Amino acid sequence: MTGKVFLVGAGPGDPELMTVKGMRCLQEADVILYDRLVNRELLNHAKKEAQLVYCGKLPNHHVMKQETINHLLVKYAKKGLLVCRLKGGDPFVFGRGGEEAEECANNDVPFEIVPGVTAGIAASAYAGIPVTHRTLSKSFAFVTGHQAGNEEAEHQWAHLAHAVDTICVYMGVSHLPNIVKNLIQNGKSTQTPIALVHWGTLSNQRTVTGTLANIESKIKEAKISNPSMIVIGEVVKMHHKINWFEEEIAPHLPVVHG
Repeated sequence: MTGKVFLVGAGPGDPELMTVKGMRCLQEADVILYDRLVNRELLNHAKKEAQLVYCGKLPNHHVMKQETINHLLVKYAKKGLLVCRLKGGDPFVFGRGGEEAEECANNDVPFEIVPGVTAGIAASAYAGIPVTHRTLSKSFAFVTGHQAGNEEAEHQWAHLAHAVDTICVYMGVSHLPNIVKNLIQNGKSTQTPIALVHWGTLSNQRTVTGTLANIESKIKEAKISNPSMIVIGEVVKMHHKINWFEEEIAPHLPVVHG
């Protein structure tokens, strides 16, 4: 008997941002394969007999290769088990959910996609930065920082510099110098506002703002590292006016690192 795989978005960090359907899948699962940025508090909702499998990935170091994860999803489902693949953010936003769904389809394993709140929207919102704003931003793009410095992807930055009002960059901290250089070389003003939101939506969230001209020195001084969401555009100016979370709520919450 074949089981089923649920590719579930765990949200950006704050456990209360997980969807009701995602929580139900988590609670009913026989096996849970979870990523590094999944808030461990969510695992407390798993049933006692559920098997927990850590699939965490660090920059430049994978605890478990993607091919192995794909194999395990199929293996457990073929045993007739309900499998929850718990992924930070949304499975289909730089989460390799498409690859995992394809693997299930290729092996005739039933599956469902359960979308989650992605960090590009949530971390920005918790920093008081709306990715769209009627007078400041009518378009936005989600991109991965891994391609910064990749010669084959240089055209991406030439396009992004003028195609959208707000750019949200995932996994981009180590590539920030290349991101800044590419945007400026392709005509983006050095005074363009930029923010890095570190540990977005969690109690230890920190936001550093600046411009393309000075952001590198600012994050070095603030010792900002991964995981951080980069937001570029005029909407970053809103942070100082509507920074509701870091000023009012975060100081009263226990510190949680994913």
